[in-house]
Amino acid sequence: MRLTERQRAILDFERTWWQLEGSKESAIRERFALSTTRYYQLLNELLDSPAAAHYDPLVVRRLRRLRTQRRAARFGVTATQPPAR
Repeated sequence: MRLTERQRAILDFERTWWQLEGSKESAIRERFALSTTRYYQLLNELLDSPAAAHYDPLVVRRLRRLRTQRRAARFGVTATQPPAR
């Protein structure tokens, strides 16, 4: 599977958004014409893609780690403990 131009742009944005003026949310709306909710839905789908991991492995690993930590905090488990099924 190949990444689309927009998918590559999302990964590139995640690598550098903190260098931009203003809030991340406003930059998302301006750059991608998406709500932040839709942007994060697309980003989460993208993080599970092997093509994304191949394109930018450092960003994808960092974002996967953050996603795992946030989910663990939300459900009250440690990040190293697998969630109950």
